[in-house]
Amino acid sequence: MNDFWRGIDELTETPELLERLHREFPAQAGELADPESRRAFLKLMAASLGLAGVTLSGCLRQPEEKIVPYVRQPEDFIPGKPLFYATSTTLGGYATGLLVESHLGRPTKIEGNPQHPASFGATDVFAQASILSLYDPDRSQTVLKAGRISTWAEFLTALSAKLKVLREAKGRGLAVLTETVTSPTLAHQLRSLLAEMPEATWHQHEPAGRDNVRAGARLAFGEYADTIYHFELAEVVLSLDADFLSGMPGSLRYARDFIDRRRIVNAEPQPREPNAAFKMNRLYSAESTPGLAGAAADHRIPLKPGDIERLARALASQLGVEVASPAGAPDDVPKAWMAALVGDLQNNREKSLVIAGEGQPAAVHALVHAINRELGNVGRTVEHIAPVEAEPVDQLASLRDLAERMRRDEVSLLAVLGGNPVYDAPAELEFAAAYDRVPFRVHLSPYDDETSFVSHWHVPAAHELEAWGDARAFDGTAGIQQPLIAPLYGGKTAHDLLAALAGHPELTSYDIVRRYWKGRLGGEDFEAKWRRAVHDGVVEGTKAETRMPDWSFRDEVVPSAAAGKFEIALCPDPTVWDGRFANNGWLQELPKPLTKLTWDNAALLSPQTASRLGISNHQVVELTLGGRKLLAPIWIVPGLPDDFVSLSLGYGRKRSGRIGIGVGVNAYELRPARHEWFARSVELAPTGTRHELAVTQSHHSMEGRDLIKVATLAQFQEDPEFIDGEARHPEELPTLYPEAEESENRWGMVIDQTACIGCNACVVACQAENNVPIVGKEQVVIGREMHWLRIDRYYKGPIDDPETYFQPMMCVHCENAPCELVCPVGATVHSHEGLNQMVYNRCVGTRYCSNNCPYKVRRFNFLNYNALFNYEADQSPSLNLLRNPDVTVRSRGVMEKCTYCVQRINAARIQVEVEEVQLQQTDPNAKRVIKDGEVLTACQQACPTEALVFG
Repeated sequence: MNDFWRGIDELTETPELLERLHREFPAQAGELADPESRRAFLKLMAASLGLAGVTLSGCLRQPEEKIVPYVRQPEDFIPGKPLFYATSTTLGGYATGLLVESHLGRPTKIEGNPQHPASFGATDVFAQASILSLYDPDRSQTVLKAGRISTWAEFLTALSAKLKVLREAKGRGLAVLTETVTSPTLAHQLRSLLAEMPEATWHQHEPAGRDNVRAGARLAFGEYADTIYHFELAEVVLSLDADFLSGMPGSLRYARDFIDRRRIVNAEPQPREPNAAFKMNRLYSAESTPGLAGAAADHRIPLKPGDIERLARALASQLGVEVASPAGAPDDVPKAWMAALVGDLQNNREKSLVIAGEGQPAAVHALVHAINRELGNVGRTVEHIAPVEAEPVDQLASLRDLAERMRRDEVSLLAVLGGNPVYDAPAELEFAAAYDRVPFRVHLSPYDDETSFVSHWHVPAAHELEAWGDARAFDGTAGIQQPLIAPLYGGKTAHDLLAALAGHPELTSYDIVRRYWKGRLGGEDFEAKWRRAVHDGVVEGTKAETRMPDWSFRDEVVPSAAAGKFEIALCPDPTVWDGRFANNGWLQELPKPLTKLTWDNAALLSPQTASRLGISNHQVVELTLGGRKLLAPIWIVPGLPDDFVSLSLGYGRKRSGRIGIGVGVNAYELRPARHEWFARSVELAPTGTRHELAVTQSHHSMEGRDLIKVATLAQFQEDPEFIDGEARHPEELPTLYPEAEESENRWGMVIDQTACIGCNACVVACQAENNVPIVGKEQVVIGREMHWLRIDRYYKGPIDDPETYFQPMMCVHCENAPCELVCPVGATVHSHEGLNQMVYNRCVGTRYCSNNCPYKVRRFNFLNYNALFNYEADQSPSLNLLRNPDVTVRSRGVMEKCTYCVQRINAARIQVEVEEVQLQQTDPNAKRVIKDGEVLTACQQACPTEALVFG
């Protein structure tokens, strides 16, 4: 057996594996191998050839589309030449800076803003996929009154009558519920409203919020403070159930800084800045659910989430921090691992960093602050700043207070600005029943979702790419959000709704945002400052002030719930997050980095636990917690602690749109009203039923080809040529192929696999850039996913706690490409610049090229997948606006693959030719060529760690 393996099925030839292999072929393909069915085979082939001219794309007629020219063309609009605008998008309230590509007034692609401190030009999967959410035809398109179509004017009339009474009562009975607010303008509006109506209340709720982070800071310092981590300065990092490489505020920046300490050039570690002191960092990780940080760790241990506090307490004690009732590390922590960690941290004082996960209780965060303080990291690798959130509060307590007030009939008007609390509030709060008692309920939301369904008024929310606004990044830097397109469905913003509550419905969100910043920036040169802030997407000089808070930590052991045999973690999903992206097909079909699960969530179990319980993949179990029950399918994952189950939030939606409705199970139905994201004493019982999961980890097998190569730094320094010669220098092997013709350019890509963290940003970026469709769960199950780029996940070592490696795979544009020889119609050809190209209208769908591809990176477009989801052009014209006009939209029956973004190469070539002509006007002999690094592919540009290099 190979040292590396991609899934448990590879360790043993199970019936499941054999069944999967059988399903990879069409329903009648079994007859092809049956010697008694030759007659049926010939009939099938004859019918196929007869239909080929109709069904394959070479002869399939596309629907006619009308092209209407401008009567008066807008300024700066040049057909075929995109414009780029700076803006930002938020997750959990925290902003990530973006540059959005716009073609003739319609945004089509998102990139990171290099000037924004949270992105540095990179993006994550959520930012990339937000362009699909913009054009989602399932978005709410009208104001609803009790589920019936109404108007904004009618809503304002009804609201005005209620507000007249509320103002007389100084706002008593008015409540506003928001998500986490970092927007300076929105916070100013809310405070102004509360000043005008002092009896009104403002509540906040974020289902995957930072209550534990805030409470930990308050426990340590006696006040709220945020923390920034400088991974670029840390030589030793300890992660306590913290996936700092994805999802948390600042993760894009943290990923870049962390990987910068791991770059190797000429067998030596290489700093980003010349002459900088450099030492390759080392990462220790103790985590419950395997994540990207654990996969990148040099030393990882699986640990139940409830044991993390005990580990933190033992570590703090050994480092000299006074702790209450110091105890040893959990039994699952090897003594050698603990000793190495303690020694490494002590030897790297002022150059180390400890970080706790957002799901861990406040005590763990306070202990981490104490450890960093004891190690001298504060002011060096750890920086404390003023709170970024406009109003830091205990959000769970705030939501509980609102629920209690609604039950006591103390709320007569509730405005829910975003979020979906009827769906994602902890089940213990019974929020839906309390919400139903409010006489006037209004919900601002992009979808007619679960909360909108039980509201009196539903107001469609504008997408962040359609609206003016502002938001702060993880370090406090404010950025302006500007619209890239007029609201497609007349959506409103939280600014609009708050202005209506304040009695000023005539104000637009632009007026509100501009007015706030005029008061902040002020001066005679405000117009120049405002235009600069809008242009750059960043307001200069708004980073939160650094502070050294007082130290008031006194460790106390808080009695916890009685520990049962099983623990459960209920965490945000790596693709649909807390459920807000449930109707985004790109994210639903995106394989999760570690499990490779799509179109579902599952109860994750360790191999040993599953074996002991007699449970296998796809079997359904009943989970019971606090009297609440939930059925969920099982997926076995190496690297989980035993007697532990992990279940993602964000699924089981009942009202979300055609894509997300009915997908997965709703873990919020189990979630207790507790701050930490885990619970003890969950019960698990098999049901004897089965639910088919769509998992891609065993798809596209390369039949034993050993692509992944791993060596330690010491091994690499001893033998930089540790990869065998045939794999490293294939051009030196004898060949019957003719030599490639000389060309000015020879394109190629290199991937630094040490830098790849498996975040999948490149996969979604490729999908957005190249108009790659989704295919649906049924098609994924039989191996027909269409992603041009995939990231294979490999394990090495024991099944209980293996090492994890990621291997990005796309077409490598072989110099001597085996796909080209076998194509009977010359649909795949080699360019003089080294690109392996597809001529779509030649392809007749033999799929010989796919069979002959050693990397299994070609995708066949079996069906018209837009029609499969009832998203045909006549029904969903908004999706036509999504397409990149520089890339062909393929219909069924053609082979697709990575093109190295040839459209971007050609755009650069055209620009170079224009500039060469301009240069020759003064110097007839001047030459302008495409410079190395001048062309960025979509995957390369999105990568937060700069793992991909193209040139």
